[in-house]
Amino acid sequence: MTSRDAQTRSEKRSGTPLTRRAFTTAVGATAVTAAGIPAVVPASAAGTTADDVARERPFRAAPGKHARRPNILFILGDDLGWADLSSYGSPHIRTPHLDRLARQGVRFTDAYSGSATCSPTRFSLYTGRYPGRTKGGLAEPIADRSVGLEPTHPTLASLLRGVGYSTALIGKWHCGYLPDYSPTRSGYDEFFGNFGGALEYYSKLGLAGEYDLYEGDAEYKDLRYYTRILTERASEYVQRDHDGRPWLLNLNFTTPHWPWIADGDTEASAEVVRRIKAGDRSALRHGDGGSVEKYTEMVEDLDRSVGEVLKALKRSGQEEDTLVFFASDNGGERFSYNWPLAGNKGSLQEGGIRVPSVLRWPARVEGHQVSDLPVFSPDWTATLLELGGARPDPAHPLDGISLAGYLLRGETPKERDLFWRVRGERALRRGDWKYYRGRSGADQLFNLADDRREQADRAKADPERLAALRASWERTDSGLLPYPTGS
Repeated sequence: MTSRDAQTRSEKRSGTPLTRRAFTTAVGATAVTAAGIPAVVPASAAGTTADDVARERPFRAAPGKHARRPNILFILGDDLGWADLSSYGSPHIRTPHLDRLARQGVRFTDAYSGSATCSPTRFSLYTGRYPGRTKGGLAEPIADRSVGLEPTHPTLASLLRGVGYSTALIGKWHCGYLPDYSPTRSGYDEFFGNFGGALEYYSKLGLAGEYDLYEGDAEYKDLRYYTRILTERASEYVQRDHDGRPWLLNLNFTTPHWPWIADGDTEASAEVVRRIKAGDRSALRHGDGGSVEKYTEMVEDLDRSVGEVLKALKRSGQEEDTLVFFASDNGGERFSYNWPLAGNKGSLQEGGIRVPSVLRWPARVEGHQVSDLPVFSPDWTATLLELGGARPDPAHPLDGISLAGYLLRGETPKERDLFWRVRGERALRRGDWKYYRGRSGADQLFNLADDRREQADRAKADPERLAALRASWERTDSGLLPYPTGS
């Protein structure tokens, strides 16, 4: 029997296509174990055991399970690359806690952010809509006080709060500044974190030298390492008595976003702070700092921090009934490991928008599963609203689709296009095919099933498909706000 025959047989048994990578990894791990040879886990599964690799199977719903409305713990890393987790292929970064989370639920291989930078993706998650539906979403990212998420716009938090959820956001907001914009004006009962796109991890100074750590709308002084503070706050929240109400916690770490400062790097912190106070507007971007090794420290610290919050959740007795979702807000930056994807943060190539994404809900979703269903940020908004018993506002229709039927009942989601737009670039995915126009202005066409790295341009070989995808992109774009002139 050939390996292809075995893969086909496995697909028929599961009822779901098995990716070449999942099949090869599972067969390889099983074969060496059966032969009595110690299994060498491939880099694509570093941090897991051979048995874990062999047990990962294509996603299949378990419709017989029942549960109450879940608590929701939605965790975002900041500028984390698609393959920066060991369970996604990193050969040098070890992320045992996030790998365990993946083993306990579903790992998504073809999940995307709503945009290629921080604030527009957050707009797409909080509203469930394309960033270009709102003025604030046109900023890529928000860098001043002129725009933000309008408090009158319905959000994931406001809609869930309307059906009885307690809501909190801990960490990075990046959807506007005081006095006009704030999480507490957009549906969150509580906010603890930073308003801007980045801050120095110890001093809490932002891009313009402003202090940027708040509780609610008031400054909060704490000069310890920021990731530690957020971890403590989140751990306290998930263990709190919520008076029997379900809760939503958006936990938005700034790790591993620049500046490249790990816990304990007080000398590097002091130098960045000195430059910020001297008026150097580029100091926080830390273009002259960082390394692969420092980046690895930061990602592994993020992993430990997530692990601490998950342990607190377990201690609270709510683990079974809490849906935990982890993802990055967009692709990684210069120290990320994105192989085999091309591009990074800011680009609509795969490396700029395809992100690690993991979902765990023990009461309803079985573990050791992998899904190659193409999904993006607005889908999670629609999904969480349905699972929480909330309805979208008819005046602000969602651009995402709910995956509740897929996750809980095994329904096949309707075929649709995934759409992205940033200044100077456009992209649309339909099935395995992706239409892309970069800053060169040339239209390109890629089959992502065969070419995740986007190197084999099929535009000339398949002009009809290219034209159809381009026309779909342009129809969607025509319904969005235009970018300001000269931007």
